[in-house]
Amino acid sequence: MSTAEIHYLPQARAPVIPPMPPRAPDSMGAFRRVLLMGENAIATWSQRAYEDEIVRGRFFGSSSYILNTPDTIKHVLVDNWENYVRTDGAIRVLRPVLGEGLLIAEGRAWKHQRRTLAPAFTPRAVAGLIPHMIAVTDDTVTRLKQQCDAPVDLREIMQRMTLDIAGRTMFSFEMGRHGATLRDFVFEYGARLASPHLLDIVLPLSWPTPRDIARRRFRKRWTAFVTLLMAERRAAGKLDDAPPRDLFDLMGAARDPETGAAFTDAQLADEVATMILAGHETTATALFWALYLIALDPASQSKLAQEAGAASDLGDPDRLPFTRAVIDETLRLYPPAFLIARAASGPDRLADFPVKRGDVVLISPWLLHRHEKLWRAPNAFMPERFLPGAAPPERFAYLPFGAGARVCIGAHFALVEAVLALARLVGAFKIELIDRAPVMPIGVVTTQPDRSPLFRITPR
Repeated sequence: MSTAEIHYLPQARAPVIPPMPPRAPDSMGAFRRVLLMGENAIATWSQRAYEDEIVRGRFFGSSSYILNTPDTIKHVLVDNWENYVRTDGAIRVLRPVLGEGLLIAEGRAWKHQRRTLAPAFTPRAVAGLIPHMIAVTDDTVTRLKQQCDAPVDLREIMQRMTLDIAGRTMFSFEMGRHGATLRDFVFEYGARLASPHLLDIVLPLSWPTPRDIARRRFRKRWTAFVTLLMAERRAAGKLDDAPPRDLFDLMGAARDPETGAAFTDAQLADEVATMILAGHETTATALFWALYLIALDPASQSKLAQEAGAASDLGDPDRLPFTRAVIDETLRLYPPAFLIARAASGPDRLADFPVKRGDVVLISPWLLHRHEKLWRAPNAFMPERFLPGAAPPERFAYLPFGAGARVCIGAHFALVEAVLALARLVGAFKIELIDRAPVMPIGVVTTQPDRSPLFRITPR
């Protein structure tokens, strides 16, 4: 599909259009734009970013490019991906919680980690983890039955549920004793240290900023906590002839297929932190937005509930095509990873533009998924776009998990978890919004709501 073609499946009823943030003015200065990025990057983009194929700007002496064409995106993420590395600002924000894990590693270290971890995230390996996902979701449904007809904060409940799923799929034990501490770490970092400050963006990585100092103190405490979790899991042991029961077993047994090397304890700790935090936060965010959207669209919610009620096996995501379509459309409208920022490590060319070393390239799933040249009714919630039989979007026009060599290794895991959880929740409850005021997306690290609206749930 070219940029002039449209991915669209007509529907009989008028689609729901969820609340949207206002577009930034074209005249916004670079300094104001950078300051606002630390508060909400989504609010820094003007109408041009939703219409033009490439938006060129200046970024503290270097050029910046927002790419909205599948061809240029493929070039950066696939054809010449090794020339584009994470920006210093992204590394500053992510390294304190993820260490040198897969998400931010580069070069040979990244290749070793990717090769070693790949077997732990195959569909077959993920299928062995589904019982953990179902057990936690069913526990959540049971607890929610005690809160029927009372106002509930489904955002917080999704965060707790996905954090427990992350803990149980990683370690095979409930996070009851450590869950509060883990949540405190996540919320502390998100509230105090995850937003990039102006100095985080403009200073070289070798120059520590005031927030870097606070981040280092956080990392020391966080690493000690992850080490404690690993020690408790090791104390639980594993029978030599037993199949792997969780991600920790799979990751501990993993070997680089080329060198035969296993992870060191420090490397394993960083991978554990990456999988728990990255997987928990993005899936919780996606589930919140899915619940919000179907509360705005009772017709889609009714279809979803009917599918869940008719399914012979709510543990098989392949039997839930409409639920999967709701998740896919949610990831289009509210991609948790809303921005991929890369810095050129060498010269290149993008369409008619020369790229120099140090230039910044931005690929925003938020913009791409709402671009007016790629989607009909781009701001409307229409799960029918993703049903079997609909024309699929071009590969590089829909990037909820990135693309190319660095595509999210946990994409299948996250989709299975989100589809199964949504089907069980909506199969059990009718979900309505009590608070009808608009909920606006805030783009900092992930696409978060600006507040937590209250819902009412009633048994079906």
